[in-house]
This record gives sequence, C-alpha cells and structure tokens, in this order.
Amino acid sequence: MTDTKTNPIDDRPTKPAMLRGFRQRCPNCGEGMLFKGYLKVVDSCPVCSEDLHHHRADDGPAYLTILIVAHVLGFLMHFVWVYLRPDPFVMATVLTIFSVALSLYLLPRLKGMIVGIQWARRMHGFGQAD
Repeated sequence: MTDTKTNPIDDRPTKPAMLRGFRQRCPNCGEGMLFKGYLKVVDSCPVCSEDLHHHRADDGPAYLTILIVAHVLGFLMHFVWVYLRPDPFVMATVLTIFSVALSLYLLPRLKGMIVGIQWARRMHGFGQAD
C-alpha cells in the first residue's frame, strides 16, 4: 500500500483534463458539453453528473487569450509589413478581423482548459465530496 502523503495517487491526470477542457468537454468523462452558452459552464455534466459549478476561471482565460493573440498578431504584423508591404489601412483591417476571430475562437477553449486544470488538481472545491 502506498503512502498518499509521500506518493500521491494521480487519479485525475492533468493533461487529459486540460485537453478535454480545450475541446469544451467535461474534464471527467470527456463526453458531456462543458458550456451551455458561449462561456457559461454547466452546473453538472449531463453525461456523468460531475459537479462543475466549483470552477473559478475568472480572468485567467482572458489573460491567456490576450497573451496568445498578441504574440501571434505581433509576429504577423512584422512578417506582413516586411515581406508584403500592404496599404496600412488594408493591413489594419485584415489583422483586426483576424485578431477578433482568433480571440473568439480561443476564449472558450482556454476557459475549458482552466476548468479542466482546476478539476484535475482538486482546486476550489472540486475535491471536497470525493
């Protein structure tokens, strides 16, 4: 028998939970939908009944989205300006549309990933009733 204080049992691996969350699925079963709207997390999974109302994603997904989009956009701005030299108005318009589209794509996925991390690490009440 292993001592859980020195060698904890990893019954909730973080990586699969993160990937399930990124796919906007329940971090426990990977089948049920994580959101009932664009960013509203369901109270419990419709498939496995795992309670998900404990999450505290707060501003984390927004910060990660800004971080990723800003780095991608900075690289694209440099590449497009150096190699293509478009009209500044065209470049600003295209990169603005790209920035908004990428932000809207990433935000719910990164929120799901953070909920998955919190579930796997038993943060904010996810491990209370086990």
